[in-house]
Amino acid sequence: MDSFATDTRFAGSIPELYDSHLVPLIFEPYAADLAKRVAVQHPSRVLETAAGTGVVTRAMAYALPMHVDLVATDLNQPMLDRAAAIGTPRPVKWQQADATRLPFDDASFDIVVCQFGVMFFPDKARAFSEARRVLRRGGVLLFNVWDRIEENEFADTVTAALAGLFPADPPLFMVRTPHGYFDPQVISRDLADAGFSAAPRFETIAARSRAASARVPAVAYCQGTPLRGEIEARSGAGTENATSACATAIAERFGTGPVDGKIQAHVVIAQR
Repeated sequence: MDSFATDTRFAGSIPELYDSHLVPLIFEPYAADLAKRVAVQHPSRVLETAAGTGVVTRAMAYALPMHVDLVATDLNQPMLDRAAAIGTPRPVKWQQADATRLPFDDASFDIVVCQFGVMFFPDKARAFSEARRVLRRGGVLLFNVWDRIEENEFADTVTAALAGLFPADPPLFMVRTPHGYFDPQVISRDLADAGFSAAPRFETIAARSRAASARVPAVAYCQGTPLRGEIEARSGAGTENATSACATAIAERFGTGPVDGKIQAHVVIAQR
């Protein structure tokens, strides 16, 4: 199985479930943080890569003055369609684009921002090089990545539950991709290979992930991410049974009522 093809496929019902379940569960607090960081730079033109269903785009649309040109891109058109359908309080240019082959002129943006997207890039140094190319001198590449899976309790619990359900061939999407690019040394090396000469700055931010019940994070991860494709590719349990098994595991660890788990990520700032 081509893990890149499956890990980057956000289609079918995934965009809607991703936006309705996963965005409020884990993405919103970090989106607000990135938007504030963008605003204090006082940019005139901002590019977002791997925008997904637009949680950071919407946060920036509120945080930035109307005169700032905001361009939001993603590899997956269905994710952008969902983002555009939700809308923003000010104009945003939505554009399908591959972060490793950006269709923009050199030195055309003040900031390139990416929330939890660089982990999905097949050639991270190339994507960073493209971000550097479109940045103006002194511009900033600002992105975040999830920390190791053990620091993200719902994702860790789901992965362990699925390993028990599929012991011969456990689905490892969460470990491999969303939580597979957390080492500052590796990230720094990739940025240096891309031409960023100044050492990047890292800040680790812990937050809480809360939901009304254990089923919410189970659906979020098992049905609202490419983990769904890994589950469906395995014979036996099926998506609904896998979701129920994960909900049971989360309830056993966090309780049968509202659940509350730790999430943790690194914010990375690289200046051109």
